[in-house]
Amino acid sequence: MLFFRKSLEIPAAKDALPGRKSAIPTAETHFVLKTPIKGPYPAGFKQAIFGLGCFWGAERKFWELPGVYTTAVGYAAGHTPNATYEEVCSGRTGHNEVVLVVYDPAKISFAQLLKTFWESHDPTQGMRQGNDIGTQYRSGIYVSGADEQAAAQTSKAEYEKALKAKGYDGITTEILPTPAFYFAEDYHQQYLAKNPHGYCGLGGTGVACQIGTGVSAH
Repeated sequence: MLFFRKSLEIPAAKDALPGRKSAIPTAETHFVLKTPIKGPYPAGFKQAIFGLGCFWGAERKFWELPGVYTTAVGYAAGHTPNATYEEVCSGRTGHNEVVLVVYDPAKISFAQLLKTFWESHDPTQGMRQGNDIGTQYRSGIYVSGADEQAAAQTSKAEYEKALKAKGYDGITTEILPTPAFYFAEDYHQQYLAKNPHGYCGLGGTGVACQIGTGVSAH
């Protein structure tokens, strides 16, 4: 039997899988919140994208927050247009498994979303999250505009300082301008609500929460 080790390096665009022009079919309505996944979204609502390991558990962390209108899982920060789950898992698309969060800024702030992000995973592990290994499990914040960029960088510095004081390595989270977001297949959307006993790499609280960093949302 042959064993293949997945690369832990994001492929160059020229080496990525070609993908396809058509979007992958997915759900229209959120299984839990009963809101439209693809929109249209209410006027004044904002969107944020986060990667924090397996997107099944990551999505649940956000749909449970008051003020979140809808969530969806998908693929972003890679090269392959409209990639499938199998293609992303091959490590040859460059994509990260991410969560799209649509929220009402009058009820929940971007800083509060960042707090949930940091405290729901271990942001020091590079191309993995626990037993999930591969480039699609990397930690990432994908920002829109200078204000979100500054907020993300400031929160990263605060959590990194607190984590290093507890003996942890530096944070490996990538902070990038919002990339193209591709909705994942129907069966991935709100997976843990549809499959309550399904695997969830984010079943517990994240490292930052466990060690008590003392960092709070502004």
